[in-house]
Amino acid sequence: MADSPLPVGKLPAELLAAFLGQLPHDPSVILGPGIGRDAAVVRAGNALLVLKSDPITFATDAIGWYALNVNANDVACLGATPRWFLASVLLPEGATPSLAQLILDDLAHAAQQLGVILVGGHTEITAGLDRPIIAGAMVGVVSDNQLLSPERARPGDAVLLVRGIAIEGTALLARECAETLRQTLDPELLTRCQRFLFEPGISIVTAAQVLQRALGPALRYLHDPTEGGLATGLHEVAIACNTGLVVDEDAIFIYPETRILCTVLDLDPLGLIASGALVAVVAPDSSTLALETLHQAGIPATLLGWLTPDPSRRVLVSAKGERPLPTFAVDEVARLFSRGGCS
Repeated sequence: MADSPLPVGKLPAELLAAFLGQLPHDPSVILGPGIGRDAAVVRAGNALLVLKSDPITFATDAIGWYALNVNANDVACLGATPRWFLASVLLPEGATPSLAQLILDDLAHAAQQLGVILVGGHTEITAGLDRPIIAGAMVGVVSDNQLLSPERARPGDAVLLVRGIAIEGTALLARECAETLRQTLDPELLTRCQRFLFEPGISIVTAAQVLQRALGPALRYLHDPTEGGLATGLHEVAIACNTGLVVDEDAIFIYPETRILCTVLDLDPLGLIASGALVAVVAPDSSTLALETLHQAGIPATLLGWLTPDPSRRVLVSAKGERPLPTFAVDEVARLFSRGGCS
């Protein structure tokens, strides 16, 4: 890889994989770091602890809610219950006590809603920032027989999309670009998009728990597509499972509000940060039960596709034919901001 500046967003998968491949082995680490792995699992005595850290760097509004939920989502994807949260809250120079209190209250409210305890972290005013940042760390617990990992997946397994895309991206764009969008969008539509943070909401914890209770060992693997959108999340699923992936493009549910925002801002919803959606890999003969159970719980879901033996084959199929699953070097939100923002 040429030593040129990296784009905004996640590190390239090949760079990260090369680094992770050099890390020493520790027998207490049950599930270590890897592409498409949402969290780590370590054994501490008789307990399995699920560990996750994730920062919130795009959003400024409701940042505490974002931080709690995106970290809890990744813990839940391993079959664990989110329990304890640490937050490093970094505020820009000039931040007021009222701003600090607002963010801390937001964290506390989100923790209460999720049944999570705030146990520590760090707070400071940081030079050089132009917006608040929260770097969160969530700890959960899981039993050996409930732990989910990509090693359980097999070619032929069904891939489901639980809820639609891109819930977080829609809320984030509607909140951060409100002044620009107000010039072209109906006010009621814009308000609805801003509320996507809470309705349908970015938490997938309930959906993950519903699937786990209904399917047991037939639930192979869960993944939370976040930065880079559904397309990046599906690439990560294939990498983690060491399989290929065939996806029915017509089965990808994109919220109508999301389509409108992406059209106005010239963005691709497949590459838009997608917290709130869940990709589930299930045994092929359990896909109908999974979909029926989710629908009975009021959670929309679609059969998206299936895993294939050839790891190099990752494609979208539709009535128009077959095309490669698109890649996004940066999330569409990051691309928007890098080209000058919302205007």
